[in-house]
Amino acid sequence: MDKKLESALEEHPCYSSEAHSKFARMHVPVAPKCNIQCNYCNRKYDCSNESRPGVTSEVLSPEEAVEKIRAVRKEIPYLRVIGIAGPGDPLANEETFRTLELVNKEFPDLTLCVSTNGLALPENAERLYGLGVRFLTVTMNASDPRVGGRVYSMVRKDGKTYRGEEGAEMLLQSQLDGIKKCVELGMLVKINIVMVPGINDEHIPELVRMVKSLGVYIVNILPLIPVEGTEFSGMRAPTPEERKRLMDLCELDVKMMRHCRQCRADAIGLLGEDRSQEFMRMGSCQAGCGPSAEERPMPLVKLDGGRASKVAVATSDGKNIDSGFGNASRFDVYEVRNRNAEFLRTVAVDTSKQVVGGQHRQHIEDIADLLDDCSVIVVKEIGSMPSKLLTGRGKTVRISSGPIGRETFSL
Repeated sequence: MDKKLESALEEHPCYSSEAHSKFARMHVPVAPKCNIQCNYCNRKYDCSNESRPGVTSEVLSPEEAVEKIRAVRKEIPYLRVIGIAGPGDPLANEETFRTLELVNKEFPDLTLCVSTNGLALPENAERLYGLGVRFLTVTMNASDPRVGGRVYSMVRKDGKTYRGEEGAEMLLQSQLDGIKKCVELGMLVKINIVMVPGINDEHIPELVRMVKSLGVYIVNILPLIPVEGTEFSGMRAPTPEERKRLMDLCELDVKMMRHCRQCRADAIGLLGEDRSQEFMRMGSCQAGCGPSAEERPMPLVKLDGGRASKVAVATSDGKNIDSGFGNASRFDVYEVRNRNAEFLRTVAVDTSKQVVGGQHRQHIEDIADLLDDCSVIVVKEIGSMPSKLLTGRGKTVRISSGPIGRETFSL
């Protein structure tokens, strides 16, 4: 290990138990799309008091992320690490690489860190290294496809969807190949394992021995968090005693991380003292995206008995509903809660390329992925295929036109 990497390790709160109470990290949520579906993950729910992977209160563009880092550094001088951990999988989003490029250029003194499921790692290992990433976390829940097939419901690669053991085997091979490449390049690799009682808990020691043979630096065994709307919502979390016994056993083979706080995708500050809500929407506001405060429609009709609903509106100017779903250049996302609508972000859509045939469906799926956390989509028009795709994902589609106002959110 060279001196620069050793110095960075001493100040990385996730890799060093001594650093976590002294140095801060900041996760920039620039990667909403995901290429697998874990049976414990649901990215639709967000609570400012909830701390778990996949949760974020906003999605930033790469430029907004840099703007926000500038502001956070002024308030948190002990910030050392910039991480990208979602809310989807970073390697399934080109925005990840643009963000790394911008951050590495403007903040060369900050350590770059990426967390991934590893599906797209083999083809991106050298690219990550070239952009300055030296710390990598791979979430890896099984070393046997028979076990993995119970953890993952879907794996999507090269435009095809794989399920069960077939998908788990494809994911496992990518993880092994990618980890090997990253270790050989000189990255420090951490493995996250979600402990699911009755599914993979007895299998974890075998998995730990496997990753040790690849040169992994540290392993983090996380307890399952049962989340509403997932296959594992009815399963129990492991007890602290069960998890400790497993970590004690596995520590005979490799170093264990014992101070993890299962951070949000927009976490900021010291581990255990998240300050993300203090800086929420700072990047997008300073970047000048979306309507001004005077243009934002409020108050509005209460939805879902007081629960927040995120509504995406197809608009070209931030003032009018004037675009179809497939040809919209942008969607403005609002959060509606307790008779108020608050602008969250603008989602830009790449319309520079002509899409035909099979590319059209992929284009529609890509837009749907960008709006995955929205429960309602408001458009001027929509075809039968995208309409069925959205409703199949549990979205409500509303056809409307004219100015964005009270009626837009009266659902």
